[in-house]
Amino acid sequence: MADRSHIKGSLDAGSGSSSGKLTPSYLDPDYRVFGDGMTYKSVTDKVTDIVLKLKTSKGWWLGFGISFMALQVLVISIIYLLIKGPGIWGVNNPSMWGFAIINFVWWIGIGHAGTLISAILLLVQQDWRTSINRFAEAMTVFAVMCAGLFPLLHVGRPWLAYWMLPYPSTMGIWPQFRSPLLWDVFAISTYLTVSVLFWYLGLVPDLATLRDRAVKKAKKVIYGFLALGWRGSAKHWDRFTTAYLILAGLSTPLVLSVHSIVSLDFAVSNLPGWHTTIFPPYFVAGAVYSGFAMVLTVMIPVRHVFGLHDILTLRHLNNMSKVMLAMGLVVAYGYAMEAFFAFYSGGQYEIQAFQNRVFGPYGWSYWALILCNVAIPQLLWFRRFRVTLVPLWMISNIINIGMWLERYVIVITLTRDFMTSSWGYYVPTIWDWSLYLGTFGLFFTCTFLFIRFLPMINVFEMRELIHHVKHHEHHDKAGHGTEVEVSH
Repeated sequence: MADRSHIKGSLDAGSGSSSGKLTPSYLDPDYRVFGDGMTYKSVTDKVTDIVLKLKTSKGWWLGFGISFMALQVLVISIIYLLIKGPGIWGVNNPSMWGFAIINFVWWIGIGHAGTLISAILLLVQQDWRTSINRFAEAMTVFAVMCAGLFPLLHVGRPWLAYWMLPYPSTMGIWPQFRSPLLWDVFAISTYLTVSVLFWYLGLVPDLATLRDRAVKKAKKVIYGFLALGWRGSAKHWDRFTTAYLILAGLSTPLVLSVHSIVSLDFAVSNLPGWHTTIFPPYFVAGAVYSGFAMVLTVMIPVRHVFGLHDILTLRHLNNMSKVMLAMGLVVAYGYAMEAFFAFYSGGQYEIQAFQNRVFGPYGWSYWALILCNVAIPQLLWFRRFRVTLVPLWMISNIINIGMWLERYVIVITLTRDFMTSSWGYYVPTIWDWSLYLGTFGLFFTCTFLFIRFLPMINVFEMRELIHHVKHHEHHDKAGHGTEVEVSH
């Protein structure tokens, strides 16, 4: 039998038969990474026509208009915040972080799916990432932009935020490198830089395709400038592949390090409920969980509106749902370990903090997150919910809500600390909500512009994938049939 080890997922147990033979997954309609009849030309036309030929629809203008109005809410909220100061928020003593840290951690988590899909799945050669990596990378950049606003504004005087950088100043001020809040500065800035480079580098060949297919001179000039003189020569492809793999290798540890560092904002403190070793892996799993949920939340409507069913197939939805399910189980394990550590420690304050989290004034939020993050996602064990669009989209939105509630519970439930005289209750103000909702305006404004002016699907990788799959499909049909013997 010919060696097919380089065909990812070539055998799928779900398509087996009682005869002991399995159908290669690239021949199974339910597991193909693209639809029947897709060719180099058809995939190029389908993606580039959205940018170059498709007229801007009323639906796009409506969505962009709503997002842009929400962006203006963000601008107004920031201006008023800079005039009045953080006192307009609901922060108090002992709840000094409030919505700012909640939303910061939530948006950073959403950005993790792009790095996982683009970098890690590339290194482990998972071909199903090809149709979704460009969109996920863009969402990573936009989400990190939203996340970076909150710590910057929370310092009160963001125009002096450069004091946190290690530069020689006449004031003799030097950053406190033992503080995890300073680690955040370097982690987030590094993450944003690498994410932008990785996203833009992958765009270069497709920008050249848009340049060559554009009719209007203005588009030719703009896309030609952005394509950096790409000609598609062997030397260009060799250097591109090398640089792309290097960036993938640099991005991979960021998946683990960035949210681990974010978790240390809590874990290195001595506060009960935060001082626990489970936080770094627990935060990373939660970040991937919410990131994949947001990718599905946005991609399912885009798939329907632009008719991308042949490119974003049921296999993509199925695999992403499985990743969500796996990460959801890790998150559920983290919740269980939090309870175990509290009671196993025997610490009076640890036990009281957990009981307050579950049965205290914010108990409703704890049980809501258990419902959203643990109970409802168990429906993903059933294939019907993994490949049916409406239920999957609803589950993804529920997970997004649940992961925000998780950060809410972690931050806000510690309003009862060691002394009863300092107990308080956190109530967000309208400016807390407006700033948070405004970041959705920033995120979706950037997303709508990305969909309209840049190729949302990776065209050159799709063409390469079509070549490989068609070649092996033809090889099987011509010389070896459509079944592969299973070696026991």
